[in-house]
This record gives sequence, structure tokens and C-alpha cells, in this order.
Amino acid sequence: MKTAVILGAGDFPRAEYPLYLLRQADIIICCDDAFEGFLKHRDNIFKEKRLPDAIVGDMDSLSPKLRKEYSSIVHHFTEQEHNDQTKAFRFLMEHWPNVGIVHILGATGKREVHTIGNMSLLMEYARECGACGFPAKGAPYVDMVSDRATIFAVTDSCSLQVGEGRPVSIFSPDNSLNIKSSGLQWPLDHVVFDNWWKATLNRASADTVTLTFSHPSIALIVLE
Repeated sequence: MKTAVILGAGDFPRAEYPLYLLRQADIIICCDDAFEGFLKHRDNIFKEKRLPDAIVGDMDSLSPKLRKEYSSIVHHFTEQEHNDQTKAFRFLMEHWPNVGIVHILGATGKREVHTIGNMSLLMEYARECGACGFPAKGAPYVDMVSDRATIFAVTDSCSLQVGEGRPVSIFSPDNSLNIKSSGLQWPLDHVVFDNWWKATLNRASADTVTLTFSHPSIALIVLE
């Protein structure tokens, strides 16, 4: 099963876990504005001078010098309906349709609007092709990993092996969704998802957290 990393231009990872994911990835795709950061940190991460398999985006942040030098792996998409993270994700799905695991790194930090937008896009990928924390058949597992959190979308009832005491936050854009929970310090049974804060800053009271959806829908899980 091939593993891919999509690298964005937010905070470059420093913690060992996301760096391990980058080091072990079979496929690496850089958003265009992340490539310079990749080159800057590359020698400290890899034993050899590894290059990404692709640089994807509208190229508004990549210097002409780098575009020319690495033209063989540059893939320029001019449309502005989607951000570079989504362009990179779709490029990955088109060219490596059998990839089994996708980690998105460098998607948070620096600008709050980018962080919120990039996190919410995990729910779009789940809707689009079933790629999420509990993927549809034939779709990859997808998460977003920072130095502080692992984030993924879910589309129905699930059990999460998180470890007792771990902070857990849940977001959903569906205010008709009811989630019954076990294994959380503050049960979700009566939460109405009509604002972002409603199910944040919870904590696992057991190693396993079970979420039972009233109907198939969408939610974003943040494990710190």
C-alpha cells in the first residue's frame, strides 16, 4: 500500500511524527509555495537529496528560477476555483489512484484563514470520493498532521482508538446531525452543531471513543 504526503506552505513540521511521515512517504507532492521550504529542510530529513514527485499549483509563489530548474516536475494549474492543496490532492488521485494513505502536512499555521479553509477541505474530499479517516471502499485514508494534532473527516458512525485522556474536538456543518457518544468526558448526545465551538475541547475518558451518527453525514475530528 503506497503512502503519499502533500506538503503545504503553512508551518513546516518540526515534531518527529510528521517528519517521519514525510521521510517514509512513497510519493511526495509539494504545493508550489511549499517547495522552497522542502528544499530548505530536505538535507536534515532525508539521507539523499530527494525531490518531490510533483510540484502542483498556480505557480504564483514559485520563482521563475525554480520553475525552470525543476520544470520536469512542475504542474501548472491556472484555475482559481480551488486552492493549491485541493489541486495537489486531485493530481494525486488522478496519477496515483491506488494510493492507500495520504497525509497532508504543512497545512496549518501562519494564516488562520488558510488553516480553517484547509481543515474544512478534508470534509470536501470525503464527500468527493470517500477519502477520509474511515474511507469508502477503494478510497484512501486521508488525514492532516501538524506538530500538535491529527485531523480527519468521518462520514458515519465510528470507533476511534485515541487513548484515555487525549483531547478530542468535533466539528460538523450539519445542524441536523445528532451524535451519541461513549468514551468522552462530556457526552455529545444533546449537542446541536449550530456553531463551531459546540463539541470542542472534549477529552477521552477511555481508550476508545465511539460516535453514533443519527444519519450518514460529515464531521471533522481533531485529536491533539
